[in-house]
Amino acid sequence: MTDTSTRELLLSRIRDVADYPRPGVVFKDITPLLADPKAFTALTDALAELCVRSGATKIVGLEARGFILAAPVAVRAGVGFIPVRKAGKLPGATLAQSYDLEYGSAEIEVHAEDLDAGDRVFVIDDVLATGGTAEASLELVRRAGAEVVGVAVLMELGFLGGRARLETALDGAPLEALITL
Repeated sequence: MTDTSTRELLLSRIRDVADYPRPGVVFKDITPLLADPKAFTALTDALAELCVRSGATKIVGLEARGFILAAPVAVRAGVGFIPVRKAGKLPGATLAQSYDLEYGSAEIEVHAEDLDAGDRVFVIDDVLATGGTAEASLELVRRAGAEVVGVAVLMELGFLGGRARLETALDGAPLEALITL
């Protein structure tokens, strides 16, 4: 787990943006963290440590900010990177998983050939909010025949209940949040 000084560094580089994308929402902007090489390196190192500890063979990054975090972690950990995208964004044969949103539904996809039955997959995203996208990604990974060995996020918005929603879907795999708000 990340130490207090790393958590404080990461948190100090996350900017609150009021009323974005709609009134009443406080958006957590990670672009200042990404622009700071010391903070971005600390984040990458912390996530890579969790990945290596899990024994992962591949990392799944969730669209879109999860890509930014997961790709350098995969390089640092010496494992493959697999993007999970919104429906219709990947060419070729894909596996798809639908999930419910607060107002409607969405679908994510992965290339069918990118995950195999012996893969040990670590899932990375920037924020855990209500847990819908993360839950769908876990189902998608398992449908591809791979094993989920962990999930990590930069931030968990605890007041939105995502961790509770994911409890069953995690099936014993650890969920790590570097920062919980």
